[in-house]
Amino acid sequence: QVQLVESGGGLVQAGGSLKISCVTPKHTASWYTMGWFRQAPGNERDFVAEISWMNSKTYYADSVQGRFTISRDDPKNTVYLQMNNLTPEDTAVYFCAADRSPAPIKGATKYEYWGRGTQVTVSS
Repeated sequence: QVQLVESGGGLVQAGGSLKISCVTPKHTASWYTMGWFRQAPGNERDFVAEISWMNSKTYYADSVQGRFTISRDDPKNTVYLQMNNLTPEDTAVYFCAADRSPAPIKGATKYEYWGRGTQVTVSS
């Protein structure tokens, strides 16, 4: 069982930045494709970003390209999402996900393991 735990969410003003984390079991981030998704009330769970375990190549949704950065720290077994220039449209619960399939995956239905999510709220 791959258990993922997100943290770092909170309230931030528009234009601000926030960095959220996903702690994985030992070595998980080194052998799984890791992804970030988000879901606002009444909406689908949308792809945000993912990173390959093989070569660290990253993929982003068009809506966050250039503003968000996904990264991993293998010794800490942690995946991060750095979010810059936030807008109220970024308000959502952010979920960490993992899958053994090679990247790109992107689709939420293709990911096997999920965290419980962390709330990110951007005020205007």
